[in-house]
Amino acid sequence: MKPFNPLVNNPLTSRDDFARACISLLDPLIPNFSPGCSVVKLGETGTRYDETAAQIEGYARPLWALSALLAGGYEWKGTELFIEGLANGTDPDHEEYWGVAEDTDQRMVEMCPMGFTLAIAGDHFWGKLNERQKGNVAKYFDITNKEVSAPLRLTGLVILKSTNVGTIPDAQYELNGYKYDHERMEKDMNHLDTFYRGEGWSNDGPDDYTQMDYYSGSFAIQYLQLLYARIAGETDPVRAEKFKERARIYALDFIHYFHDDGRAITFGRSLTYKFAMVGFWAAVAFADVELPAPLTRGVVKGVLLRNLRWWSQQPGAFTAAGTLTIGYTYPNQFMSDNYNSPGSPYWAMLSFVPLALSPDHPFWMCREEPFPTTSIPQTISIAHPGHIVTRLGGHTFLLSSKQRCHYPLRAADAKYGKFAYSSAFAYSVPTGAYSLWSSAPDSTLSVTYGDDAEWRTRKKCNTSDIIMYDGIPVLSSTWKPLEGVEVKTWLIPPQENALNWHIRAHHITTTRPIKTAEGSFTVSNEREYDNRELSAYIERQEGRYSIEGEAFAVSRSGCVGILDAGPTKRTGETMNMDSNSNLLLNRTVCPLLLGDVESEAWYITFVFALPARHESAEWKETWRNEYNNRPSVPSWLKQEGF
Repeated sequence: MKPFNPLVNNPLTSRDDFARACISLLDPLIPNFSPGCSVVKLGETGTRYDETAAQIEGYARPLWALSALLAGGYEWKGTELFIEGLANGTDPDHEEYWGVAEDTDQRMVEMCPMGFTLAIAGDHFWGKLNERQKGNVAKYFDITNKEVSAPLRLTGLVILKSTNVGTIPDAQYELNGYKYDHERMEKDMNHLDTFYRGEGWSNDGPDDYTQMDYYSGSFAIQYLQLLYARIAGETDPVRAEKFKERARIYALDFIHYFHDDGRAITFGRSLTYKFAMVGFWAAVAFADVELPAPLTRGVVKGVLLRNLRWWSQQPGAFTAAGTLTIGYTYPNQFMSDNYNSPGSPYWAMLSFVPLALSPDHPFWMCREEPFPTTSIPQTISIAHPGHIVTRLGGHTFLLSSKQRCHYPLRAADAKYGKFAYSSAFAYSVPTGAYSLWSSAPDSTLSVTYGDDAEWRTRKKCNTSDIIMYDGIPVLSSTWKPLEGVEVKTWLIPPQENALNWHIRAHHITTTRPIKTAEGSFTVSNEREYDNRELSAYIERQEGRYSIEGEAFAVSRSGCVGILDAGPTKRTGETMNMDSNSNLLLNRTVCPLLLGDVESEAWYITFVFALPARHESAEWKETWRNEYNNRPSVPSWLKQEGF
């Protein structure tokens, strides 16, 4: 059966359009409620945590949107199912009781949207419960005051405090025999501040790691801080204003991770959360934060709505029943994380919180504005995440050297260790290790000892710096893919005279012979006219091409290429990537440069990328001009030994 995208044909321009989009995403959930309504089962795949917790995700995560919908004065036909589910899930005598949350328990995470619901839509939930049910809910939430790890408590920091300042006041807690632990909550909030690194950025991990992805902003930290600022603004005004100020600073960096067509750069874990990537902008609106110029309310509104419109054109993001899939733009377990259940993608519903704002709120009254392309730098270095972000060349992409995940995440090298991440050309993840095509060699340098050995890429940087050369920011890093192999890499953003090319340089030393493969971005491996595999390139048409020192591929999704410009020579090749390895496209091809290193090599690589412009077919005729307009090797590289 064909997938059904509930957002299709919705213009997503007004508050009512936004509400209809929300309802269209909620409706397909109704047949999947359990008899007691406490869980929603959307599939059969497993997770690292228990099945009940997985199905609680299916129940809890849609509440981000439903609560805002109800708070904003709208109605939905399935609300009673969620009310019944809350009553039964927290009732220890009911057969669908959720069970006590233990340390490192996924239940703690799901209490976050539940508590948010009680805080902003209490009349629709708390007000519908009898006294016994209220006592059960209060007791269940009180587990947050027990011996549960601080990071998991902090995941629900908004609701833990808002439960106190919202619709379940201290008096109600005392009525049911429970005390709110203010002292512990204050300690947890202070612990949250230890994640803060400065200039708006918080780290999603320990001090000795840099992990700053969408969890730093839209998925968790900035998002929840802004909800807190709105809900607890009167009872904790100092902290609320601190969180708002961090958001104002962060927004000036975070805007660079989005393109004017609505897409966001694919980087980091949990991208199955889809349009949660714009959650930060939704929270900015909800918290009524005015951002610095040029980030007007109209700009914020545009970033949010254009992203939803882009997702409305991605049918594979949904099942035939209209429920969200595990994957990015199509069902994909390879890119998933071991904590992704069939209900996990509904974290995306947090982007609907502006529905709680009244129709006459300035956010809904203002005109949607275009992306502020001409008002922000076209290339910018951002020190805390170790990124150089650029808009040159027709797509928004970043160069990266610094980040790594603080625990053994699936495909962590691909999600954090590649050289470049794009809004138009999504990254690929490994589907295996012993063949190059299954090891996700795009946008990275892969190394192996021999034909039968595992291919390795950059997992972590031993050193990383952003250095200015001739007024241009450059990322410099050192890393060790294998024992006895050391690499120093420089990543150089595009320049005005060659907009579609970025440059990489590598100095490699090894104690034993190795093979290397360096990849560009990937493009669709399907011919437009018959959907078959790309064949040899024919002038002015799509296809693939490779010779000594050069390779490119051009297809319906754009053109990518790679060119050897250094003293150590390599061979060009276009390789079919393993199917379903790319987040955006299920069949891709990657231009590569292949080389052998005995003891030392100096690589200089020019990397080309031009996305398809579907509003015009001219790019198919003119891409060659951009491809032939190549950069020159920076003079300062010669001083480094090249």
